[in-house]
Formats: sequence, C-alpha cells, structure tokens
Amino acid sequence: MCGGFTCSKNALISLNVLYILVAFVLTGVAVYGRAASLVTNLPIVGGILACGIILFLISLLGLVGAVKHHQVMLFFYMVILFLLFLIQFSVACACLGVNMEQQQQLAEQGWGRVDNSTKAKVQQVFTCCGFDKEIKSNNSKMGHPSCESIEPKCCPDHDHNPTCECDSCMNKLQKTINYAFKLCGWIGLFFSFTEFLGVWLTVRYRNQKDPRANPSAFL
Repeated sequence: MCGGFTCSKNALISLNVLYILVAFVLTGVAVYGRAASLVTNLPIVGGILACGIILFLISLLGLVGAVKHHQVMLFFYMVILFLLFLIQFSVACACLGVNMEQQQQLAEQGWGRVDNSTKAKVQQVFTCCGFDKEIKSNNSKMGHPSCESIEPKCCPDHDHNPTCECDSCMNKLQKTINYAFKLCGWIGLFFSFTEFLGVWLTVRYRNQKDPRANPSAFL
C-alpha cells in the first residue's frame, strides 16, 4: 500500500535527494545572475542563493530524519522547511515583480558604485560605451573609461560610416538583469511548491508507526 510507512519513508528520502539537486540548481542560477550583471549587486538574487544553500543543509537533516524516523529531527525539518517555503516563495515573487524602471535604477546605482576597471570590463564584455548617452551629469561616478578599444568592435566599417557610435551599456545591462531576475524568479517559484509537498509528506510520515519498531517507543 502506497500510503504505508515504507512508501512514505522512501518518498521522503527521494524528495530530499531531489532537494539536494534543486539546491545546486538554485545556487548555480543565483551565481549566474550575480556574475552576469557584473556591475550590479542584486540582493533579491542573493536571497535565492541563500535559499539554495539553506535547502541543501535542510535536505541533509531530512535524509537523516527519514532514514531513522527520528521524531525530533523530522519536527525541526518540517518547521524549517515550511519557513523556507515562505521565504523562497516571497523572494521568487519579488524577483518576478521587479519592473524595468527598477531594473534601470539598479543598473545606474551599480555603475556609479564601481571603479573604472570594472566599467572597462563591462564595456569589453557587452561591447558598449558609457552607461547612458542621455545622462548628462557632472557626477564623476557616472563617467566611463576610454572606448577606443571598443569602437572597432562596435563600428568595424567606421571609415564608410563616420557617424557610427557604440551603444550605451544601460540597455544591455538591463536586459541581463531582467533575464537574471526572471530566471531566478520562475525557478524559485516552481521549486518552492515542492517544499510545501515535503512539509505535507513529513507530517504524514512523522505520525505513522514503524511496524518493525517497539510500539511503546513511538510517542
């Protein structure tokens, strides 16, 4: 019978093995999201990274508790997993709720915070020049290093088209940030519901008696 003790135990063990894989996926996606933007510090994406690390540690606790049918371990596993579900669900919704204007503000703040060496690296990676040509500010933080090494890549036919200019970095950074947010959001949202399934399965498994154990040992 699938609703029996053995089936619940095997299902919970399998689910925690899946959680370990999910933790690696969440961690990898979040690291990609932070690395791909280069300039910006994405705190919400960092939340997904934290959820992935916590999920890995909790899944280890769940594996031990499921194998041993340890009541205390299963209780703490169940409580922490439910809290993680709430946090991850909230963070995922926040990732999906960030609009384009907020993403532009993040990119602008990040550009003004980093040094010229990082800006030069961004210009090389994204083949762009400066943050935004429309921003005319005396603030030196919004400046940028020379684009002489970038211009041949942007305008290979510059001799025949002298008006050609490199695109600004704002649009390309915004596209990267938007992709990182959406990717982290949808993956985090999808896997958060598997954590709710884990809570339900743990509650059922914890209240079942091990047929091989001493009946008096079950509390």
